[in-house]
Amino acid sequence: MTALRSAPSAEGHADESGPAARPDPRVPDAPVVDVEIVVPVHNEEVDLEPSVLRLHEYLRTRFPFEAVITIADNASTDTTWDVAQRLVHSTPGVRAVHLDAKGRGRALNSVWAVSTARVVAYMDVDLSTDLAALLPLVAPLLSGHSDVAIGSRLSRTSRVVRGPKRELISRGYNLLLRTTLRTGFSDAQCGFKAMRADAARLLLPHVQDTAWFWDTELLVLAERSGMRIAEVPVDWTDDPDSRVDIGTTARDDLRGIVRVGRALLRGDLPLSDVRQAVGRDHSAPRADPGTGAGFTVQALRFGVIGVLSTLAYLLLFVLLRGALGAQGANLLALLITAIANTAANRRYTFGVRGSGHGRHQVQGLVVFGLGLALTSGSLWLLTALSAHPARWVEVVVLVAANLVATALRFVLLRHWVFGRRVSGRRKSRVSTEVTR
Repeated sequence: MTALRSAPSAEGHADESGPAARPDPRVPDAPVVDVEIVVPVHNEEVDLEPSVLRLHEYLRTRFPFEAVITIADNASTDTTWDVAQRLVHSTPGVRAVHLDAKGRGRALNSVWAVSTARVVAYMDVDLSTDLAALLPLVAPLLSGHSDVAIGSRLSRTSRVVRGPKRELISRGYNLLLRTTLRTGFSDAQCGFKAMRADAARLLLPHVQDTAWFWDTELLVLAERSGMRIAEVPVDWTDDPDSRVDIGTTARDDLRGIVRVGRALLRGDLPLSDVRQAVGRDHSAPRADPGTGAGFTVQALRFGVIGVLSTLAYLLLFVLLRGALGAQGANLLALLITAIANTAANRRYTFGVRGSGHGRHQVQGLVVFGLGLALTSGSLWLLTALSAHPARWVEVVVLVAANLVATALRFVLLRHWVFGRRVSGRRKSRVSTEVTR
């Protein structure tokens, strides 16, 4: 278990002139405050003090609810903890805890789980998000309207200042979440979130990640539990001194997506219990085409058709390679098998009949284009590395590229090409149930 040490707040120190003020909120008899704002930090000795003082001043002069600030130092190796203790002793309403293990998610879990506030929130120490969004963030939670609230940098009314690289990464990541985990929220990683404390205590024991994927996992589980998520457009300015390792974070996020997706498919998480506890068991969870018997049958049928298509593709490629060259043979073989694959999946995998065949083929060709980019890109990379690769090496590379293209194809066919029909069937079922 991670060791957690608390520094008593400035109000917690008695002197000869008067009694001590209220105790630290991490003890059972602590009074309830409206909002506890956690600032997780790791080696932030420079930014910590000015940011906390700025936040404290905003809460004192412009925030209408009773709030406390908790600095959550996760295993800093510089003087961050010393700065935190100085702030605690000099600034009323500021508290601090120190964890011996690193991890932003771990720090937030540790503080949120034992908070006695009505609402728990957190924000990044750089205060990239305009503090004017704090009241709209917590208001729907204090009123009981919502269970979770997130700042969104991807809303049309948000004003965001950051480089194109980070913008592309952010939008790509959230698109990946919508495609793979069928999320409905727009921005998983904005460092500006809040949650009703009672809802947090129900959900946090099921959140496994202790680092940057913590936000995403929390939101996915909250959404699947039937919790209402409010989104607040924010004004956000990128911190040029950000120390987030994009490569490592991206790798860990992908692993997290796979882990959470597998747990949801297997039904390993007791989300129905959470849904019942928050009073949402009467509402069916948002329909998800990635679960249930329908998904399993479709995946099996798609797999069989995919294997047959791959064998046909490889046969055509070998037959056409001598006359058309590698790229030409790849193009024609992939085009022929793509048309046949779309037709077969339309009828046998997704059970689509009647009109719309032409539109589905056009959309299928768009998916084919993505597959072509993957396979052609793989061939290009191979020839860049070796001017005259062996035929068997070409085949191995193409098989690997086609496996990736096949996974992408299933997702796009299910949720885009034939997604409207699935949605229509659900609406029909709901309509039938209502009229009974």
